[in-house]
Amino acid sequence: MKKEYAVLIEAVTKAAALAKKRIGKVSYELKGKSNLVTQADIACQKKIVEIISKAFPEHGFLAEESQSGIKKDGRYLWVIDPIDGTTNYAHTFAHSAVSVALTDGGRPVMGAIMDIFKGELFTAVKGKGAHLNGKKIRVSCTPKLQDSLLITGFPYDRTPIKKVHVPIFTDFLFNCHDVRRTGSAALDCCWIACGRADGYWEFSINPWDCCAGTLIVQEAGGKVTDFKGKAFSKLEKYGAEFLASNGKIHKEMLGIINKTLGSL
Repeated sequence: MKKEYAVLIEAVTKAAALAKKRIGKVSYELKGKSNLVTQADIACQKKIVEIISKAFPEHGFLAEESQSGIKKDGRYLWVIDPIDGTTNYAHTFAHSAVSVALTDGGRPVMGAIMDIFKGELFTAVKGKGAHLNGKKIRVSCTPKLQDSLLITGFPYDRTPIKKVHVPIFTDFLFNCHDVRRTGSAALDCCWIACGRADGYWEFSINPWDCCAGTLIVQEAGGKVTDFKGKAFSKLEKYGAEFLASNGKIHKEMLGIINKTLGSL
C-alpha cells in the first residue's frame, strides 16, 4: 500500500504545517463547556480530506469536525483528528498533534501522528513496526507498575471526575513514580510507543483520538485494550475505555482500575 502510505504522510505533514502557521493567531468556539474548536481544526480537516479524496475518491472518512459532505462508509475508512489537543493548541500550550489512520474493515492498517509544535512524526504500518522520524521505536522495558511513569486524561463531561476519575487517579498516584495529564490522547499513545512513559488510561475518548495511536503502540511492541483487557472489536468501540501500556505493566494497571471501579 505504498500509494496509501505516501498520501497519509502528505496529508498529515501538510495539515500540521498549516496548523503550525496559525499558532497564536486563531480564536476558538465551544462545542461543549470545555470542548474547544478553532478555525485551524476546520482548515486542517479540509486539507486532509481534500488530499485523500483526490487520491482515493472511493474511500470513506470518520472525522472529528463537521461531517457535511463526507462519505462515511466503504471498506477503507480514514479516521481523522485534525488537531488532537485543541485546548492546548488554542492556549499555545506546546502539545498537540494531527492524527490520521487508514482502516480496512474497521481495523487500522496504517497511521501517522505529527506533533504540531515539535515536528515529530510518529508512523506505523501493520506488521512493519512503528517509527519516529523514520527511526524504529519500541515501548519501555519497565517491568513493574511501581517503577512506571503513567499518563491519563479527563473527559469533557466534568460530572463523573470527582466520583470516578479522581479515585482511580489517586490509586495510580500511590502505586507508580508519577502521573501526567498532557491533553492529547494521540501523543499520549506515541509517548507510550517510544518509551517516554509506560502506561496510559482514559475514559470517554473517541476513535479519531486513538485509532492511529493504537496501531503505533501495538507496532512498537505495546498493548492496547479496554478495561476488561479485551481488544477493540469494532471501530466505534475505540476509546470508551482505553488502556495502552508497554505490555509488562498492563495486568497491574487493569487490576488497579477494576479494583477501584468495584469499590465505588
